[in-house]
Amino acid sequence: MSAAVATSNPVLHELRGKIASLEGAGSRNRSILPFGVPELDAQLPGGGLAFGALHEVAGGGKGAIDGAAAALFIGGIAARTTGKVVWCLTRFDLFFPALAQVGLHPDRVIFVECDKEETVLASFEEALRYGGLGAVVAELVRLPMTASRRLQLAAEKSGTLGLVIRRWRRQTEASDFGMPTAAATRWRISVLPSEPLPVPGVGRARWLAELMRVRAGEGGEFIVGACDGQGRICLSSETANGPDQAGRSFAIGRKAAGGHRQERFEAMDFGS
Repeated sequence: MSAAVATSNPVLHELRGKIASLEGAGSRNRSILPFGVPELDAQLPGGGLAFGALHEVAGGGKGAIDGAAAALFIGGIAARTTGKVVWCLTRFDLFFPALAQVGLHPDRVIFVECDKEETVLASFEEALRYGGLGAVVAELVRLPMTASRRLQLAAEKSGTLGLVIRRWRRQTEASDFGMPTAAATRWRISVLPSEPLPVPGVGRARWLAELMRVRAGEGGEFIVGACDGQGRICLSSETANGPDQAGRSFAIGRKAAGGHRQERFEAMDFGS
């Protein structure tokens, strides 16, 4: 059967319609937010983060430094979307000038301050269902599977980008990050020593970005330059030679598992 005949076949057309209906409107209209990093985007189905989906991010260590890097990673993603950003939280310790430096400006953000996590989940779901937002962010300790499915369905229905920052008050709670959820991707961000400059000074920060889980894809580990003023991750050798490189986003590249672990542990010790 030729392609033209297959396309015009009414039975096949009806089957495709039924499959699309089962997948949901959000799946049909889903778009992608690429990082602009070929090595990283190649690991993600469609070449970037899917709108109409839930994405999890956590700090790689137990300290505040890795947690701050995870928040900046999320902030950079949200900064590259269009429209208002809703940020739901219970701990009012967000240092917004740092988020502004990665392109997420105060006039774009609506804060939802909650007294408990249940309220964060309810507000997060409501904002996802609202639609018309650039992204919705929630800071959560736990993300049960049932709750994550509801959030994923809400994101699919509206086509909104859902971003979860996993934060823990004590180290024993961190084990919950290994439990399965309905999120499309799961990331872990750790701080590495900054890229050295040709002259004495402080270079742009570097992160170890671990793509721990991706639906219908394969994970990976990447050493990247921290977000610039437009929320883009940059090649550290470029930032060492000058200011933000407009229109360019790169990764240093993926390393073998044994190649960067010592760097990561040294960075954690340095920040403790």
